[in-house]
Amino acid sequence: MQSSGAWVMSVFSARRALIVVVAALGLGLANPAAAIDDYADPGRPSAAAMGVDAVLVRPVSLAATAVGTGLFVVSLPFSLLGMNVDDAGRRLILEPGKYTFVRPLGDFQQSSPD
Repeated sequence: MQSSGAWVMSVFSARRALIVVVAALGLGLANPAAAIDDYADPGRPSAAAMGVDAVLVRPVSLAATAVGTGLFVVSLPFSLLGMNVDDAGRRLILEPGKYTFVRPLGDFQQSSPD
């Protein structure tokens, strides 16, 4: 009975050691990947930033534009009563729309281009 308990403990120890080694390798390999951006042109976004923008950020901001449009329509009677239709339209539709369609790909700093 005790020998099987020792075997189980050694299996758990081996799994724990494997997890630690994989995590250490993952963290060690991530550091040189972050250093690649140090050599990039500071005025232009990197290819990774453009990819993340195209795959993740643009669809989310498109959804935010659609949700903002719906909220604008729902809140329109109250905006008319409060006389702030322009402000509501700018904040709920125009700003997310510009961030989605006008902003250069991969440039996360430029939120409202002129």
